[in-house]
Amino acid sequence: MLVSAIDHNQYVGRIGIGRVFRGSSKANAPIAKVSRDGIVETGLRLTKLLIFAGLERIEVEEASAGDIVCVSGIEGLNIGDTIADAQTPEGLHAVAVDEPTVSMFFMVNASPFAGREGKYLTSRQIRERLMRELESNVALRVADTESADTFEVRGRGELHLSILIETMRREGYELAVSKPQVIITERDGQKFEPVEYVVVDVQEAYAGAVIESLGKRKAQMSNMLNVGDSRRLEYTMPTRAIFGLRGELLTLSRGTAIMSHTYYDHQPFSGELPGRSVGALVTSDTGTTTAYAMVGLEARGRFFVGDGVEVYEGMIVGHANDDKDIAINVVRAKKLTNMRASGSDDSTKLSPPEEMSLERAIEFIEDDELVEVTPKSIRLRKRQLNETDRLRSRKREKALV
Repeated sequence: MLVSAIDHNQYVGRIGIGRVFRGSSKANAPIAKVSRDGIVETGLRLTKLLIFAGLERIEVEEASAGDIVCVSGIEGLNIGDTIADAQTPEGLHAVAVDEPTVSMFFMVNASPFAGREGKYLTSRQIRERLMRELESNVALRVADTESADTFEVRGRGELHLSILIETMRREGYELAVSKPQVIITERDGQKFEPVEYVVVDVQEAYAGAVIESLGKRKAQMSNMLNVGDSRRLEYTMPTRAIFGLRGELLTLSRGTAIMSHTYYDHQPFSGELPGRSVGALVTSDTGTTTAYAMVGLEARGRFFVGDGVEVYEGMIVGHANDDKDIAINVVRAKKLTNMRASGSDDSTKLSPPEEMSLERAIEFIEDDELVEVTPKSIRLRKRQLNETDRLRSRKREKALV
């Protein structure tokens, strides 16, 4: 937390801006309160002022502008608040924090494998962790929903939320997350959406295919440069058009494309975008995958899992070659007979699976799918695990349309 203040013995501080901050280590130092106008009034003194020396914290009496310091004795302090003496409260202009552009739902993991790998599983534990994150992650927003097991989390882009999810799983949390959605705002009765500035570096041989793909996602080219043997393509495009783009560009460029993006502006809503171009391979049974079953299904698409992996009904184990979801049995084992040749199964060779990182998994899923995140595994699944239930839901949706 960055704090600074005016050079007198009163506590006038501000996170991010200021001059000199004097602290006190007295045991009887008083606490502070926040007034309605955002000023933190201190009728007493702060209980401690620490600065960083490498990885250690050292107690000091004074800090200058630009120093990163830790202050204790004040609860509920946030970016933009002013720490001031109660007798002369002098508020400084607040630092503007950009509003979130993307939302996701974090929920309790309800898959058949729930509780096997995580240490923190309940809605109470997940909610407490999200609330703690709000204390230091100023661009994050967390809201309760109608379901006690689901929370809406808003952040500054898909990567912002992915980092939070990855941090939680490394801490032992187990949860499920939904597909990211952009936050649409209204101005004078017109819808506006966040737009990103995107830079793609790609070899010249694949530039045409990349340009065509970006054009389908309503990207507007602003510049094209030659950088050595590669092309640098600069675009502005809707934030929602970036979901799933990285994986598609890697496929089109045989893994050589490099993409970076940052928030650019809010612009008028640009209409509907094409969805995922491939369907999902969804397992119809629970068990352990076998090479015998999978080798005969490789023609249907590309697998995300290999041989000998535990799966459950409704789990997504790969992507199809076309745009239709396919239910498959990947746990079927070869029946034993007296005529079976020794070592016949050892010759079964599968193509290496396409491993899914957390970011890639979040990009891949659609509205009816979830990513199951645990300390040891990242799994993709349908919201409705039973194939019959999914078919009924599709029929109801078509009838409503």
